[in-house]
Formats: sequence, structure tokens, C-alpha cells
Amino acid sequence: MNFLEFIRTNLSHALPILIVGGFGIAIIVERAKALFVTYPIQDKKGFFDKITELVLSGKTSDAVLVCDNLPHKPLAQVVKAALIRSHLPETMIEHGLQISVGEATQAVHKRTAFLSTIANVATLLGLFGTIAGLINSFEAVGHADPQQKSALLAAGISTAMNATMLGLAVAIPCMIAFAFYTNRSNRLVADIENNAIRTLEIIKQSYYRVESTDTSAEKKAS
Repeated sequence: MNFLEFIRTNLSHALPILIVGGFGIAIIVERAKALFVTYPIQDKKGFFDKITELVLSGKTSDAVLVCDNLPHKPLAQVVKAALIRSHLPETMIEHGLQISVGEATQAVHKRTAFLSTIANVATLLGLFGTIAGLINSFEAVGHADPQQKSALLAAGISTAMNATMLGLAVAIPCMIAFAFYTNRSNRLVADIENNAIRTLEIIKQSYYRVESTDTSAEKKAS
């Protein structure tokens, strides 16, 4: 029995695995686009150079507009959360950053964990099909003529093994994608956390620069 024949003749076992596999493919494609295209800022150095220049020049509102032009970039939204609180005490800026980083972390990690669940479910569905196939095989052998027993047993075992193979064919790519995307997500989150601290430092530099300018002006006036 070939694989396509198994699917056609055992649709009740194969269909749930195929449906689960369809969800897995959809998540793999969506997460690939999000983690490698949508979320990262391609020219991150240029982005921070622009933010630093605007903030140190006292043009914080312009820096916020730069972030608004990147609405789907979690890092840009974290930077924006800090900038719109830049006139508040440092502790409030830090609290705002913590909230924003938490939201960004959820966005980066969302749906990735489903791949692990899908892999486990596909494996279990394949195992269920295997056991069901073996049960049907042994029941058929028990009531068959001696001449037909070997053929029925071979067909039943083939069905059972095909169910296992279909489950693993879905589970293995999902587990590989889960491990790969988890690593990528962790790197993006670490980058966001590090650059949140960097943004806070830029805001502090703007404070000290203003204070230094005011102090110099007072000395000249005296």
C-alpha cells in the first residue's frame, strides 16, 4: 500500500493529522515572516543614530514620529514608550519600558509554542492510527481464512506504519521549526531588552546635556 492509497482508504485516521499539519504549516509561514521580515529593524544602527541625534537636540517629538513610522517593529515601539515618558521621573520611564518590553516579548513569542503542541498532537494521532490499524488487522486475521491471513496481516501492519509515518512527517518539521524560531525569538527579545536600556541612557544623556547647558549659562550670567 503506497502512502497516497493509505490516505485515501484511511481518511478517518489521516484527516486529523493532515488538519493539524495544515495549522502547523500556517504557523511556520506566519512566524517566519514575522521573525525575519516584520519585526527586525533592518538598519538598526541608522535608526538609533537618528533617535540619538534628535533626542540630544531636544527634538523628542520628532524622534517619536520616527518610531511611529515603524508601527510593526517591537523595538521601535519600546523606544517610543520611553520617549513619550522622557519628561517624567526616571522610575516612571523604567516602569513604562518594562511594560512595553513585556508587550513586545509577548508579540515576538506568540504562536511559536503552538508548534511544539502540534508536533506532540500529530505524533499521538499517528500512534492512535497505528494502534487502531493493528487492532483492525488482528480482528480481521482472527476471522479470515488461513490463505488470507498473511495478506490481511501485512495490509494491516502497512496501514499502521503509514499512520505513524504521517504523524512523524508532521511532527518532525514542526519540532525543528519550534527550536529554530524559539532561538530566533529569544535573540530578538534580548536585543529589545538591551536597546531599551540603551534608550534610557540616551534620555539620561539629554538630561545631563540640558543641565550642563543651564549651568554654563548661569556661570556666564554671573
